Amino acid sequence: MKWQGRRKSSNIEDRRGQSAGGFGGGRGISPMLLVPLFRLLFSKVGLIIVAVLLIIMFLTGTNPLALLQQFVGGEPQYAQSTTYQPSPEEQALADQTAVVLADTEDVWNKLIQGYREPTLVLFSEQVNSACGLASSATGPFYCPGDEKLYIDLSFFSEMENKFGAAGDFAQAYVVGHEVGHHIQKLTGTMDQVNSMRGQLSETDFNKLMVRLELQADFYAGVWANHTQRSTGFLEPGDLEEALNAASAIGDDRLQKQATGRVVPDSFTHGTSAQRVRWFRKGFETGDVSQGDTFNATVL
Repeated sequence: MKWQGRRKSSNIEDRRGQSAGGFGGGRGISPMLLVPLFRLLFSKVGLIIVAVLLIIMFLTGTNPLALLQQFVGGEPQYAQSTTYQPSPEEQALADQTAVVLADTEDVWNKLIQGYREPTLVLFSEQVNSACGLASSATGPFYCPGDEKLYIDLSFFSEMENKFGAAGDFAQAYVVGHEVGHHIQKLTGTMDQVNSMRGQLSETDFNKLMVRLELQADFYAGVWANHTQRSTGFLEPGDLEEALNAASAIGDDRLQKQATGRVVPDSFTHGTSAQRVRWFRKGFETGDVSQGDTFNATVL
């Protein structure tokens, strides 16, 4: 994949080497805010606010503590490590990821009017977000509460060594997939799916989640299609890297690898074949309108 020397996104928040301390979704509360905060909480108005925040949390999955701090004010506070020094290999991954994010910005700004660019957070070991505390074991994720993508770059080594999904375009596919979730947030699809949580059985809700994830795979393919047409960034074997990565993280393959058996009712991301099919469809068509996984009769 040709990425060296190309534009890097400025929407990068580098928290590598920082502790994930603080109050709520990655935002620390200054001691100066504690007095007005407690006064607010224990007033009648405060009780109403807390009730509203809890309802928002239930409906959207957003961390209410992060919303509460936004109400009373305050800036993000993180414990900065002054000794963290990434290896040259890790920094190259960070630079590559910033280029891929820039490519997604170029594509989606053209395809979606008024596109709101997400921020990508690089972290190590654990991180706070508006969706709560997460460790590196969670893997890359998108948080709709703050519209940020979170990636510990060590995941790419795990993807290669544990799942056999190597290559720079395999790594780019991961970023494209998480940006796909951001598209779903902007279009309202993610909120619609989340609103069904608790209204459906676990099995039926899992089926909705599969369709959500497969659509994000499709959007990753759309991004790759348009970036290839505008920059010619793909090299021989790159597409195969992405398809191999999509296959490697299918629910059936992961379950088989972990437990030796497959439980389809517990799938939340789709089978290897489904993930490959939808990424390929996005890549081959480049047509956003063909990604309606929710009404597709065949996944």
